Amino acid sequence: MTAQHLTGQPLKDAPHTAPVGESLDEEHLAAAFAEGDEQALSGAYHRWGRLVYALALRSLGDAAEAEDVTQVVFLAAWRGRAGFAPERGALAAWLVGITRRKIADALHARTRRADLVAAAGAVVSTQDRSGEPDAVLDRVLIRQELSKLPATQRRVLSLAYYNDLTQTQIAEVTGLPLGTVKSHTRRGLHGLNRHLQDMAGNSSRS
Repeated sequence: MTAQHLTGQPLKDAPHTAPVGESLDEEHLAAAFAEGDEQALSGAYHRWGRLVYALALRSLGDAAEAEDVTQVVFLAAWRGRAGFAPERGALAAWLVGITRRKIADALHARTRRADLVAAAGAVVSTQDRSGEPDAVLDRVLIRQELSKLPATQRRVLSLAYYNDLTQTQIAEVTGLPLGTVKSHTRRGLHGLNRHLQDMAGNSSRS
């Protein structure tokens, strides 16, 4: 999913011709956005999309990921527009706040994937010195060790790894409180490490 879904083309190639919503001054654009005017969404994207993209690119260092975050920011803003009050602050500042949260989500997703790969990497040296960590993850962690976890922990980690969902998104999909998702993620990773360490110990004794 990229910024192309909002404009019909990639952000870097977005046209300079302004949509109807962008012809409004910032105050009227913000009011129209809050009222659910779809042209205001398009206007907000054309006015601040490059700012959001630049912030994401600076933090993430990856153009494709920055475009994804830009898309997510504007979709999240549109879906959550009921929480935007023009009298309490500028639309641009509100969008920047959402951007920072989505960047943090993206960085957390990287960490989560790294944790899963690191857990599988505990057995690389004892079981498959020639294998890559991702291959070990697929063969050992996913096929064997993940299945040994309690059902809820297994589902949370599967959504994180297979679907690349953030903890907030997992909470939305499962209906679990965010704190519960975080707890299951932590316990699940601890369980994986324990299982893999046991496997490595058994392998070294054989």
